[in-house]
Amino acid sequence: MATAMDWLPWSLLLFSLMYETSTFYVPGVAPINFHQNDPVEIKAVKLTSSRTQLPYEYYSLPFCQPSKITYKAENLGEVLRGDRIVNTPFQVLMNSEKKCEVLCSQSNKPVTLTVEQSRLVAERVTEDYYVHLIADNLPVATRLELYSNRDSDDKKKEKDVQFEHGYRLGFTDVNKIYLHNHLSFILYYHREDMEEDQEHTYRVVRFEVIPQSIRLEDLKTDEKSSCTLPEGTNSSPQEIDPTKENQLYFTYSVHWEESDIKWASRWDTYLTMSDVQIHWFSIINSVVVVFFLSGILSMIIIRTLRKDIANYNKEDDIEDTMEESGWKLVHGDVFRPPQYPMILSSLLGSGIQLFCMILIVIFVAMLGMLSPSSRGALMTTACFLFMFMGVFGGFSAGRLYRTLKGHRWKKGAFCTATLYPGVVFGICFVLNCFIWGKHSSGAVPFPTMVALLCMWFGISLPLVYLGYYFGFRKQPYDNPVRTNQIPRQIPEQRWYMNRFVGILMAGILPFGAMFIELFFIFSAIWENQFYYLFGFLFLVFIILVVSCSQISIVMVYFQLCAEDYRWWWRNFLVSGGSAFYVLVYAIFYFVNKLDIVEFIPSLLYFGYTALMVLSFWLLTGTIGFYAAYMFVRKIYAAVKID
Repeated sequence: MATAMDWLPWSLLLFSLMYETSTFYVPGVAPINFHQNDPVEIKAVKLTSSRTQLPYEYYSLPFCQPSKITYKAENLGEVLRGDRIVNTPFQVLMNSEKKCEVLCSQSNKPVTLTVEQSRLVAERVTEDYYVHLIADNLPVATRLELYSNRDSDDKKKEKDVQFEHGYRLGFTDVNKIYLHNHLSFILYYHREDMEEDQEHTYRVVRFEVIPQSIRLEDLKTDEKSSCTLPEGTNSSPQEIDPTKENQLYFTYSVHWEESDIKWASRWDTYLTMSDVQIHWFSIINSVVVVFFLSGILSMIIIRTLRKDIANYNKEDDIEDTMEESGWKLVHGDVFRPPQYPMILSSLLGSGIQLFCMILIVIFVAMLGMLSPSSRGALMTTACFLFMFMGVFGGFSAGRLYRTLKGHRWKKGAFCTATLYPGVVFGICFVLNCFIWGKHSSGAVPFPTMVALLCMWFGISLPLVYLGYYFGFRKQPYDNPVRTNQIPRQIPEQRWYMNRFVGILMAGILPFGAMFIELFFIFSAIWENQFYYLFGFLFLVFIILVVSCSQISIVMVYFQLCAEDYRWWWRNFLVSGGSAFYVLVYAIFYFVNKLDIVEFIPSLLYFGYTALMVLSFWLLTGTIGFYAAYMFVRKIYAAVKID
């Protein structure tokens, strides 16, 4: 076990990296330079709602369409997220204003929504759907101006500006449904410094929208597709009646403003978080608690162990040597192979695979290479890394399986390659069937599913077999004491040595170190927020590894002192105890933070939560198991056994 002082330099280095890497652009991601009146393409990504958790593609609603619809080729991460990036009919030219323009008006006639289309639009508005557009890969945002001191005078009010991702499809008021049919685009550009004889170039650095609902009768249009917006607050909003046909205009305006924001910093607006101090407080609190506990646990365990070992190694008092007690008593059984060694080694192999994947993903993301500007890159990287880390998972599983006196290495390798991934694929497939039934863009298309299966059986499975083969051929872990032929009888255990009590005790410290970060991760997944503080996350991950290892060592020490040598499975289960608290927190988050009422969104939430809890249990269980295994080998190597 590393001491607190070993982690300190790394912690300080990470603290210095926290802010510098948050919105870093990777070299090679080139900015697009626009000249005056160059077209700036507005694309649609999807419609999302935190109430239903079902994304839909843009043209699932009767929006105005261009003459030719073109979908962008997407990476694996974008497909899994439900993004369907498509062109739109908005005509936007660089640094060229548009007062008001009508979309898809044929001979100055309004768009007519059928009863079925009206019902669908009304349903999406009541479900709080947001529309997500992008311009030059920048997502659209709605500006929210919040006043902090409401009780004081108007002059003293401080305006707090925040941004909401996307814009609301519409709103409801007194049981009436209104659609945002006019979009006021506000685009900010940065003028690049050029030589005197060269034409100025511009770069898009922010993309905002002000959605409005304007009734058909209040919009004046002409034959050139131009329109005049009503002045002041005289206009009424455009109501959508789901019981009949509705006529309306889809209109937009474009306004350009110059900005001092450099292209490299243009994502700062979207990633600005008002509660960074919470992260700092959480991290420092966790670091202090973990280091403090590290010191205390290290002192107690080292002092107790030294005393134990000194007593066990005394050879002058023959009676003391004859009457062994405590953990030395079970030396002949502590390395007895457990039940189902193949399943245990397979789960631990998958845990190693997960550990390597998560460590590399968080580290690379901390360096800024997986920023939100690279849409879908994080998920794509995680999928491919998990496949390629199969060689490490297979190696560790194969070596452990041989140590546990296993012989059927081919079956063990197949179990390692298919047990955890098979459960994940099975749950995802069942959930996907429900999403398909809702015609959501979040449903993984059949070709993508086939591609994932090919990756699993074409990349991951052979690599697991390769690693397992070499791990099984390698010398098994050297256990310092021999195992007796006849198993020792285990005395009756106290109530606090119960497995479930152990899970509750062991899980609370690792969970306490990371639950603040868990809130932000849940917000990113379920409420369509950006998560980018990977510097914090990397430090939290290190704290999690340290705390899991410490708790696991303490729990196995108490178990062996109680003369219970069946520690293999128990330690794996108990070390993953924080997964139980993650499940409890997920239920709390569902009840208190989300407004989900329908069956399928609830099923999706708890289905994906089950996958998260399973993966987290595998991860923390594996960390704790290997820490405990090293500890047990260390202490039994230090005592003289006749």
